[in-house]
Amino acid sequence: MKTKAFKEWLGGFDELTSRQRQALLSQLEPAAIQKTVTVELENSIQSDCPYCHSQKIGRWGYQSGLQRLRCRDCGKCFNSLTGTPLARLRHKDCWLNYSQALIDGQSVRKAALKCGVNKTTSFRWRHRFLECPANLKPSTLTGIVEADETYFPLSFKGSRELPRSAHHRGHESHQRGTGEDKVPVLILRDRHGVTTDFKLKVACQDEEAPIVRTVVASDAVLCTDGSRSLKGAAHQIGIAHRALNLSKGVRVLAGVYHLQNVNAYDSRLKNWIRRFNGVATKYLENYLGWRRELEYFGEKISSAAVLHAAIGRSLQFNY
Repeated sequence: MKTKAFKEWLGGFDELTSRQRQALLSQLEPAAIQKTVTVELENSIQSDCPYCHSQKIGRWGYQSGLQRLRCRDCGKCFNSLTGTPLARLRHKDCWLNYSQALIDGQSVRKAALKCGVNKTTSFRWRHRFLECPANLKPSTLTGIVEADETYFPLSFKGSRELPRSAHHRGHESHQRGTGEDKVPVLILRDRHGVTTDFKLKVACQDEEAPIVRTVVASDAVLCTDGSRSLKGAAHQIGIAHRALNLSKGVRVLAGVYHLQNVNAYDSRLKNWIRRFNGVATKYLENYLGWRRELEYFGEKISSAAVLHAAIGRSLQFNY
C-alpha cells in the first residue's frame, strides 16, 4: 500500500467499532509474533554454507519470511533453518508460544490448545524442539562427580506392535531395581551442577565404563552408592572412587563425599516426568534432554532461548 493510501486508511481508525478493532488486532498479532521469531532466527544464522562449508555466501531474497542465502561456490540456497530439526515446519508465529509451553512442561494437548494447532502437530513439534537438547551433553565433569543409576518403566506407548502382551490401563511395575520391565539411566552430576545422563540397555560395567571414561575427568573423584558396576568401571579406568554403604546408614564420607546432589536431581526428574503419565522408552532421551535444558537455564530460561536451543545454535546453551 502506498503511503498516501495508508494515511487515508489509518485516518478512519477512530471510526472503527470495538469489535472491528479487535478483529484488526487479531490479524496483526500473528504477523508481529512471526516477525519476532524471524528476528530471533536471523540472529542465529550460520556464517558458512551447510552443504560445502564455504564462507562465500550472499543474500538471495526471502522465502517463507526468512532471509535466503546462496553459496557462491556450490550454488545452493539455504536459510537459518536449513539442516536443523525445525526445517520445513510451518506456523512460525506459534513457535514462541510453543517454546513457552515446553518451559511450562505442558502436555501435548494443552500445548496444541495454547498454539491453536492439532495435537499431532504438537507431538511432532515437541520432538523436533527436543532433538538438539537431547544430543547436547557436557563433555567433561570435574571435581567430585556423583553417579547414580535410576530406572524408568519400559514403555511401548504409541507403538502399533508390541513384543509382549498389552498391559491394562493403570498397570504399574512394582519390581524394584533392574529387570525386564525397567530401563536403566546412568546420571552423573558434579558439584558445579553440570549434569549428564545416558540411557543404558543393561546397568553393567561393560556399558558404564566407556561412559565414565569419556565424561569424567581423570583427576576427578567418582562417588557412588556402592554399585558394583560403577565400582568396577572406576577401577577399570583408574580414577579415584568413594563408595557409600547406604545399607549401614553411611550417607557421608569425610564430610564431603555424598550423593545428595544427584539424588535430588533424580527426585526432581522423576516428579517432573510423572506429569506425562508414562513416557515411551524410544523418546526417553528427549525427555532427559528436556529436563537438562530446564535445569541448565533455571530462572533465566526464555522462549527465545528454547527456540535457539531447538535449532542447535544457542549461544548460551553451551557446556
